Amino acid sequence: MSQSVDRALTVLASLADGPASLEQAAARIGVHKSTALRLLRTLEEHGFVHRQADFRYRLGGGLFSLAQTALESIDVRAVAAPHLAALHAACGHTIHLAVYEDGEATYVDKLESRYPVRIHSRIGKRAPLTATAVGKVLLAGLPEARRIELAQRLEYPAYTPRSLRTPEALLAELETVRRQGWAMDRSEHEENVNCIAVPVRGIDGRVIAACSVSTPAVVAPLSALRRLVPELIATADAISGEYGGRSS
Repeated sequence: MSQSVDRALTVLASLADGPASLEQAAARIGVHKSTALRLLRTLEEHGFVHRQADFRYRLGGGLFSLAQTALESIDVRAVAAPHLAALHAACGHTIHLAVYEDGEATYVDKLESRYPVRIHSRIGKRAPLTATAVGKVLLAGLPEARRIELAQRLEYPAYTPRSLRTPEALLAELETVRRQGWAMDRSEHEENVNCIAVPVRGIDGRVIAACSVSTPAVVAPLSALRRLVPELIATADAISGEYGGRSS
């Protein structure tokens, strides 16, 4: 690696711990102050560091902008694919990956179960936020004001006798989801189909997707599905980590 590149990366990494003076920056990379100053000025010109009023240097907005642009170019579906495949190989149930889109959950990936009984979903199909585990996870991950606003204006059809029918019931369920870190669909969208879902998070901790395991009740009872929660959380954590985010 180029010595200059190595020094630039070292000083940027050190500034992640907080602002530093010129003297501190020079000491961290083991160079004279004049060398450190040239390096910091170059990074400042590109917006990667910023000199404060007290003459200390901190990470600059250009670095965060670059990181955000890079993350937006990453396809969460591609990142998640091998992790979802490993989960599917382990359990054999239907696996979904969904994202929030215009007041609904949209399935962006699906792995079919190994048994003949099929679940009526497909890639690109939209699902209600109020009656699906992925929908609840995506809703629970929104800021509180946005979450309440959506809950108040969503429709609450009776897909099954167990569907949530009021904003109050949904908001109470979302608090449970936020507290425990995962959601459940107890045959609320499709009769005799249960589902669990967990969040996939981005670099800022924001929920960017939801992954789930779904089973017909005749194949696996709800109690058996719940036992897969730790494995599903581990899968989501692995996706979050590779995407550049943090674990649930």
